[in-house]
Amino acid sequence: MATVTPLMADGQAVSSVRFDERGLVPTIVQEDGTGDVLMMAWMNAESLRETLETGRTVFWSRSRQELWRKGDTSGDRQLVRRAMYDCDGDTLLFVVEQVGRGACHTGAHSCFTRFLGTPPAAPDNGEDDHE
Repeated sequence: MATVTPLMADGQAVSSVRFDERGLVPTIVQEDGTGDVLMMAWMNAESLRETLETGRTVFWSRSRQELWRKGDTSGDRQLVRRAMYDCDGDTLLFVVEQVGRGACHTGAHSCFTRFLGTPPAAPDNGEDDHE
């Protein structure tokens, strides 16, 4: 069974986060173990604080204008394993254990399933597989 573990927040690091004019910061969620990027969402100061205190991802829903505790409705929760911020302090990265079907509201494991172009072919390693 997955364990929820609150993070010991570093007050100086948290105060270094730069929120935009709407009071939001973009947040990338990455799966622990695989490194897969699962989703991107927005956090405000309250959702960041609650995420760190509870060990579960909490976001700000721009459409509903309310806190959104990932998994409260779907059961597809994200348990925080590590939390980081980028060199400019204006983007967050949460590494999580994904519990349930997946991160996307469509039921997919990741929200990032569609390509903008054709993926490159696997590189030819120069070996002949037809011996």
